[in-house]
Amino acid sequence: MINLAIKEIVHTRFRYFLTAVGLGLLIGTTLTMVGLVRGMAADAVTLIRSSNADLWVVQKNTEGPFAESSTMYDDVYRSIAGLRGVAGAANAAYLTLQIGQGNREVRALVVGFDPDSSLGAPPHLVAGRPITRSHYEAIADVKTGFKVGDKIMIRRDEYTVVGLTSGMVSSSGDPVVFITLQDAQTEQFEKDNDYIYNERARLAANPEFNPPDDPGLLQAITSYQESSNMVNTVLVRVAPGYDPNAVAAYIRRWKYYSVYTYQPMAQLLLVNVNGIALRQLGMFMAILTIVGVAIIMLIIYIMTMGKIKEIAILKLIGAKNRTIVSMILQEAWGLGVLGFFIGKIAASLWAPLFPKRIEFIFTDSITAFLFTMFFCTLASVLSIRAALKVQPSSAIGD
Repeated sequence: MINLAIKEIVHTRFRYFLTAVGLGLLIGTTLTMVGLVRGMAADAVTLIRSSNADLWVVQKNTEGPFAESSTMYDDVYRSIAGLRGVAGAANAAYLTLQIGQGNREVRALVVGFDPDSSLGAPPHLVAGRPITRSHYEAIADVKTGFKVGDKIMIRRDEYTVVGLTSGMVSSSGDPVVFITLQDAQTEQFEKDNDYIYNERARLAANPEFNPPDDPGLLQAITSYQESSNMVNTVLVRVAPGYDPNAVAAYIRRWKYYSVYTYQPMAQLLLVNVNGIALRQLGMFMAILTIVGVAIIMLIIYIMTMGKIKEIAILKLIGAKNRTIVSMILQEAWGLGVLGFFIGKIAASLWAPLFPKRIEFIFTDSITAFLFTMFFCTLASVLSIRAALKVQPSSAIGD
């Protein structure tokens, strides 16, 4: 008995392979979208997962420091560090800006951490050394393109890249640059010279702040306003044996700050920060799936209709319906298998070219393969119905 699937592959192999390539590129695009969603979800929690913290203490009634602005005094951590159940506490500052290097600029998240604490510090280095000086040294993620020894400009100050880390990105996918907390406070909260000059002139012209009988008041107010003793959050590590939720509740009750454990903070980043982007990608995946099913259905239908004469001859010589159905399914499954592996290879090749992380996991590949075979089977239904309606007499007709 002639097998139409093998006949199609052998005698029209170029067209069959070209069709599989087109289908494979569509499957590869879908796999890339799935990997992009996975990558965005992983990026969203990379920084909080690597911070070595159990709790994030932020300004009251805010969702900071990543989803919303949060500002606190930098002495708050001392009162938190002494609480029962707290093994360690450290300040941290976060600032997203353009970092200059020569004629190019890189958008990055600048993280200010306390070099004397492991909380908020870069978890590992792939080159260079840790920060050893209190000012003007930086550790950059390799995604920034910086090298050890490079001079970079953060706001108005020049920093030297002394180390490189990898896989450290913000919730929006921007690479991270680590500097000391003191430097981060300066870059984020310290005013520029023109602002300081104008503010001093305003204060001096106001008799309430510059009374003739108290010349020291103006200097005190000026010094206070020009200070940069603010941070965005306090990172807390809970002592072994203590429940993070209980410690967080205690801080909320007695210190009057908002406190987030790991799961609520991750939820904020996934839903509030990246929720719309993830839903949009999900819609694209759904549309691609529908388009893919339609294309597979059309391809298999056209291939089947091109062999109507052969199908009629097979029926004329006594081929049963299940034989016809088997042949069409074999052809569809062959396209599915070939298309899937082409798509998988294509997605793996172009994934490193994307600016955002594309994360493939084995279970997603297995699921995608099963869905591909299911949709190929589903798309064959129209062709099978058309083939079963063919009359054997048409084999000898016009």
